[in-house]
Amino acid sequence: MFDTLTIIAIAGTFLIAGTVKGVIGLGLPTISLALLSVTIDLPHAMALLLVPSFVTNFWQAASGGNGRSILQRLWPFLLMVTVSVWFGTTILTRVDVSWLRALLGVLLIAYSGVSLANLHLNITRRQEVWVGPLAGSASGILTGLTGSFVVPGVWFLLAMGLSREMLIQAMGMLFTVSTFSLAIAMGGNNLLTPELATMSSMALLPAIFGMVLGRRIRQWLSERLFLRLFFISLLMLGAYITAHSMGSF
Repeated sequence: MFDTLTIIAIAGTFLIAGTVKGVIGLGLPTISLALLSVTIDLPHAMALLLVPSFVTNFWQAASGGNGRSILQRLWPFLLMVTVSVWFGTTILTRVDVSWLRALLGVLLIAYSGVSLANLHLNITRRQEVWVGPLAGSASGILTGLTGSFVVPGVWFLLAMGLSREMLIQAMGMLFTVSTFSLAIAMGGNNLLTPELATMSSMALLPAIFGMVLGRRIRQWLSERLFLRLFFISLLMLGAYITAHSMGSF
């Protein structure tokens, strides 16, 4: 399915994405999807990130010791993410993929721009009751359309005012259920072939190696500086993806 150069590019992508996650604790699905969508078509890129994303984020979701309290607050949000991914993936099979690549670029720009500007919404516990399902539905649909898990799901989690430890674990839960639901939806819509599943499994190795490398880099690199460079790079990559996709219409 892929030639040798493309396979090398895929391995390099997950090595980079794993390294980023090792340094700052997030970014593997986002970086891998953004880089892969530059070289291969979006549905294939979405399929390739499934195994590395699920394995690395399941570990993050299961760690931290706050799982029960997080689920008590987040279950409506996570439920709607899980259910609505199918709708997005169904649309994916019926529209021009160039439009969806452009949408992915816009989402990356929005996520990076908001993060660089340090803009955060604040919602109360009472507002969580209705904002959570709405944010979960929107996040799930966009995941199914583009493979991106971050908008508006991560914004909702940030707005809840969780502690850093709870936030990291909650993001792990979001990414885990999003990945699992995306795998089911892509399989049900004939977008996940055995070859892609095998290649995704093989991509786990460079991703884990990158995470180990990233944790070592973290010991002598400023996490705040690296995070800023991460979002600047993501912003530029999103702008490139959008411009390239618009040019193909």
